[in-house]
Amino acid sequence: MTRRFTFSVVLICFLAKSSHGQTAHPALSPEPVVAIKAGHVVDVENGRVLDNQTILLRGKKVSAIGSDLKIPVGSKIVDLSSKTVLPGLIDCHTHLADGLQKNNIDPIEQLKRTAAQVVLESVPNARITLESGFTTVRDAGVYRALNDIALRDAINQGYIVGPRMFVSGAYITISGGAGAITGYAPDIQLPWDLHYGEANSPWEVRQKVRQLVHDGADHIKMLSTGAVLTHGSNPSALEFTPEELQAGVSEAKNFGLRVMVHAHATEGIKNAIRAGAASIEHAELIDDEAIALAKERGTFFVMDIYDEECIQDGSRPQDFLEHDVGLGEMQRRNFTKALKAGVKLAFGTDSGVCPYEYSSRQFAYMVKYGMTPMQAIQSATINAADLIGKPEQFGSIHPGKFADIIAVDGDPIADIRQLEHVTFVMKEGVIYKQ
Repeated sequence: MTRRFTFSVVLICFLAKSSHGQTAHPALSPEPVVAIKAGHVVDVENGRVLDNQTILLRGKKVSAIGSDLKIPVGSKIVDLSSKTVLPGLIDCHTHLADGLQKNNIDPIEQLKRTAAQVVLESVPNARITLESGFTTVRDAGVYRALNDIALRDAINQGYIVGPRMFVSGAYITISGGAGAITGYAPDIQLPWDLHYGEANSPWEVRQKVRQLVHDGADHIKMLSTGAVLTHGSNPSALEFTPEELQAGVSEAKNFGLRVMVHAHATEGIKNAIRAGAASIEHAELIDDEAIALAKERGTFFVMDIYDEECIQDGSRPQDFLEHDVGLGEMQRRNFTKALKAGVKLAFGTDSGVCPYEYSSRQFAYMVKYGMTPMQAIQSATINAADLIGKPEQFGSIHPGKFADIIAVDGDPIADIRQLEHVTFVMKEGVIYKQ
């Protein structure tokens, strides 16, 4: 009885000592506060610019923002009082994991390198994208299946530097279609990762979606029409049938994933909208019916209206240039029509077609073809976050969201090209460029 009493007393004393913090776990300690003094802040949620703001951060997230906040004693101060501060930018159509941009002028170059070479060549792409001010990307597919998943995971583990990535794992395409490696002799057998996503019926599409979910994809990429940058393709040709597109969207929905659909041709665009795609990529040949359908159903258009400059720079194979004739100008005109009609538009560049450091050049083209500078910025912040499905996590500088913050020296509302010269980059509270 005495021994039991003695043990109880010792246990109570130990617990009391712990409750007074003498043995508290370090993880329970308050996170340090970072205070950003911002000269101007672009409030993308309300479409305005706020002056002389203080942004308080705790750990990875914003805790408060305002003009009269008291900065806690001991806070780390980041002085951006001479700059314009914005939420981290989001590119909704990138190809970060296809290796060096110069090696992707022709997709058949993928046959000259191993998967390991390609993904290691992609490491600088991720860093360049982040340092350009893009803290989040929605990656739109890879030729070597699952390389984008490897790149995403390496960033998340802190092995390499890059933006937050949402990835598709592989293209889902018909055999020999827009997302396939083509242009080689018919008796050559491709390795598994270069034809992983081929599907030729609704049930095969469902199987590919299921496999991609198992392998870690964040969303699904399907190709409804032919492509510009694929040998033996025709951008005006329909590839997946309406039934195949519907199967892909339906199966993805079963797992809580959204579907982005590559489509140039008019009917391919409308088939994808009717099937329930979250977004139509490229969308050059939209007509009035497609615009009305997209507006009615809340479908986003992601129109890469800058990269025409790179496709036509003389470095592409001749058949690619022939595929592209007239498409760029039609896309730009139709971008203006979709904008005026009130269709949802999210920023996407098809980066990798152009060098990765060129992505921010698209903002000026969006303004040239009808957007206000604020609308262009919103397309790459709150609109893009909405398309990805994570508006509660990023897309604006707001309490509770990730501290994804960039800054430029000038005023991007007066001169949108200021976004081509980002001077400060923070992702999740960590400074990557200053």
